Amino acid sequence: MARTVPRLPEILRSAGKRQPPEEVRPARQPADEVRPRSTGKWWPAEKVRPRFARKRRPDQDTGKRRPAGEGRPRHVWPLPVRLLAILVAFACMVAFAVALARITLQPSPASVPLTHSNLHPGRSLRAYLEQASLRDALRQLGGNLLLGVPFGVLVPVLAPRARGVLQVLALTALVMLMVELVQGALVTGRAFDIDDVILNTAGALLGWLLLGRRLGRGVHRRVREPSAG
Repeated sequence: MARTVPRLPEILRSAGKRQPPEEVRPARQPADEVRPRSTGKWWPAEKVRPRFARKRRPDQDTGKRRPAGEGRPRHVWPLPVRLLAILVAFACMVAFAVALARITLQPSPASVPLTHSNLHPGRSLRAYLEQASLRDALRQLGGNLLLGVPFGVLVPVLAPRARGVLQVLALTALVMLMVELVQGALVTGRAFDIDDVILNTAGALLGWLLLGRRLGRGVHRRVREPSAG
C-alpha cells in the first residue's frame, strides 16, 4: 500500500505559523527547601513542619535500639521495702481494729442517763465547747480526731485504689457511721452521734496529709526511667 506524503506547500505553511511559547516552569526546588502552597516563596525545610508529623524518639533518629528495661515504669521504693511497709501497715490496722472495737463497743451502764442521740451536725460540738470544761472538751474532740488518723495513714498503703483523699475520707466516714449505728442500737450507754463521724473523718484527712499520702506514693506509685538518648 502506498504511503501518503503531505504536499510541500502545506509543510511550508505549517512551518511559517508561529508556535505558542512553551510554558516556563519554575526551577526545581533544592532538596533542603520547601515551598508551602499558601505562598510562592521558598522556605528552609527545617522551618516548615509537616501537618501530621509525629515526634521521633532519639533511638529512632539514630537508628539504635533501646536497651531492655529502659523507659519502663518502676516503683519509687524497692520491692523489699514495699513488702515490709505493707506488712507493718497490715499489723497496725489489725491492732487498730481491736482497739477501736474496745473503745467504741464497750458498754457503759453508768453513762445511760447522760447519753442521747444526735442527728444534727454541730450540736454536740457546741455543747462540748460551751458547757463542758476545757479538759473534757479537749478529751472528747481530740480523742475523736485521733481515732480517725490511722485510717488516713494505713488505708493508702493497704488499698492502692483507695489512696486518694476522697476515697480515704469516704471509707472512713462509712466505717465510723457503721460503728455509730451499732453503738446506738446495741451497746448500753452509747448513742449515735453524727459529730463523732465528722471528727473521725477530719482525723483521717489529717493523717492523710501528714503521712498517708507520702506512704501511698512510695509503696504503689510508679515512675518511668529516662530512656537512653
